[in-house]
Order: sequence, then C-alpha cells, then structure tokens
Amino acid sequence: MSANQWVLAARPATLWAGIAPVIVGSAIAVNDGVFRWDILGAAMVVAVAVQVGVNFANDLADARRGADTADRIGPTRAVSAGLITPRAMTTGVLAAFGVAGLGGAYLTVEAGPVVPIIGVASIVAALTYTGGPFPYGYHGLGEAFVFVFFGLVATVGTRFVFDESAPGSAWLGGVVMGLLASAILVANNIRDIETDAIAGKRTLAVIIGRGHTRGVYTSLVISAFATAVAGVIARVFPPGVLLMLVAVPLAIAPIRTVRTRTDGPSLISALKGTARLQVAAALLIGLGLIL
Repeated sequence: MSANQWVLAARPATLWAGIAPVIVGSAIAVNDGVFRWDILGAAMVVAVAVQVGVNFANDLADARRGADTADRIGPTRAVSAGLITPRAMTTGVLAAFGVAGLGGAYLTVEAGPVVPIIGVASIVAALTYTGGPFPYGYHGLGEAFVFVFFGLVATVGTRFVFDESAPGSAWLGGVVMGLLASAILVANNIRDIETDAIAGKRTLAVIIGRGHTRGVYTSLVISAFATAVAGVIARVFPPGVLLMLVAVPLAIAPIRTVRTRTDGPSLISALKGTARLQVAAALLIGLGLIL
C-alpha cells in the first residue's frame, strides 16, 4: 500500500466540508473578540481528522455491504478496489480518530468536558453512518447527519471552544454551513442513484427519486444564501456577511447541472462545484465577520 492509496481513500476534495465550518466558527470568535490561534489550530486538526475518519469508515462499510460495485460512477473506493485491505483500513479509521482525539484533548483542557461529549457523539455518528445494525446513511438520513454534524455541531462547537459560549451567530452560521454540506451529499447521491438502488442503499435520492432530489438540492443552496441574508436583517450577523452573495455566481452552474444532467462526469463536476461554493461562502462570511 502506497501513500497515494491512502490519500485517495481520504478523499481530499471532501475535506473542505470539515474545514469550512471551522473557518466560520473561528471568524465569529474574531468578531466577538475571543479568537486564539492555538484553538484554531487544534479545531482544524480535529475537523480534518474526523472527516478523514468518516471517509475511511464509509469506504470500509460500503465495501463490506457490497455498495461499491464496478458500475459505480465516481472516485475509486480503496477497499472495494483492493488497494487497501479491510484490516488496514480499520487501522486507518482508528488512527484518524486517534489524531482527532489528541486535538480534542487539548480543546478539552481549554474548554471543559463538553468537548469530549461532542467528540464521542461525532465519532459514533460517523461509524454508524454506513456501519452498525442500522446504517442510517442507507435509510435516507444521511443529509440530516451532515446538516447536524458538519453544520451545527462543527460550527457551534468551533465557536464554543474559544470561550465556552455559543451565541446565536454561531447557530445561524451552522445552519448555512449545514445546508451547503447537505447539498454536497445530495449532489453525490443523485449521481449514484441507480447503482445505490441496485445495491440496496436507500439514500434520500433513491427514496424520493431524481426529480424531487433536484428540487431538494436547489432548495438547500438557495436556503443557505437566504439564511445569511436573514441573519443580517435580524442583526444576528453584521452587514459584512452579505459578502457571501459574491459567491452566488458559483451556485449557478452546479444547480443547472444537477437539474438538467444525468451523466456521471457532469454530476461529479456539480459535486466539486458545490464543495467550492461552500468553501467560498465560508471564506466570504469569515471576511465579512472580520472586517
């Protein structure tokens, strides 16, 4: 096994879904006057390590359940392709969550016992996403998981570790990040709708069908921008957060693609475009909070 195979399994393009809420939560801390660089560093380590652990765990669980067949469109899955053995991937999962635990230990010293509670809940949720007796990612609940853990928990949790508080701006920022992170998953699942259905993986896209899934995707993206604007109107966010609207053009192509195309390469492009949109939105929100 080479380092390249582990990098492939980590799915680098998806790591931004973990980084983006840390950017927003940290920017809120700057705006509130409680920012610390050491906390940012530890939070970023935890976010990336958890995301890698989630990706490793999903790779392993999908392979064991036979969900990653040769007909699947998208990036190569390491275990199913025989690039990494199940035993080695199990070790990889433990190592990734171990690194997250080290970062979490530092944050626990700084922010108290709430941190390990959040950490344990996140790891359990990650392992049961496609594993365990009831893999909820196979029962149409994946988007709910992503919204909660890669939106609310990640953003509010990041803000919390700076001074043990969770202001309304953190919760609203978590909603924005959660909506966009969920849109990334919807773009992924609409691409795999046929192969997932054959494999018995009942994602939300499989359950409600392509037409309705297109509407869900569009609603998630539009709602993210609307939430940011509503936050400014309600004075939860400062006016600078309206800088997020600069990212609106980045939403046009992915929405058009998801609504009109069914081929794998186009939908992969839409997925990557949605990930870029989330990162751009996080950076612009962060800039608006800091200025």
